[in-house]
Amino acid sequence: MAIGFTILDAESYNTSGGDIQVLPDNVMARSSSGIVLVAAFGDGYEQRASYGINSVREVFEVIFSNRAKAEIDDITSFFEAKRGVTAFTFKVPNSNAGGSEEALKVICEDYSTVYLNANFYTCSATLRRVYEP
Repeated sequence: MAIGFTILDAESYNTSGGDIQVLPDNVMARSSSGIVLVAAFGDGYEQRASYGINSVREVFEVIFSNRAKAEIDDITSFFEAKRGVTAFTFKVPNSNAGGSEEALKVICEDYSTVYLNANFYTCSATLRRVYEP
């Protein structure tokens, strides 16, 4: 599978029929930040410790630009059905993962649609990595 995610035919939000391979534009952004507990002392010293087992927060900003209305409708219906609760598999480039791609579990916390005209739309989404089986 290429970078992106798949909307399966068996899922009710797929209006086009068949599996849909959803590939974001090349302008995908990945940001990472550590989750750290800090104890600051009055004399300027700090003590820091990572919080939890998976202490790195990863967020992906993806854009689906200038796509057919039906494709954007399928993507937004997929995000609506997941409701920011149900995780799905998102493949990202990673040459250090033993191949060229790494499969991550993500949720879609936020997405928006821009209506360019009657036939073409743009969708942007924020995907956050979650750690679950």
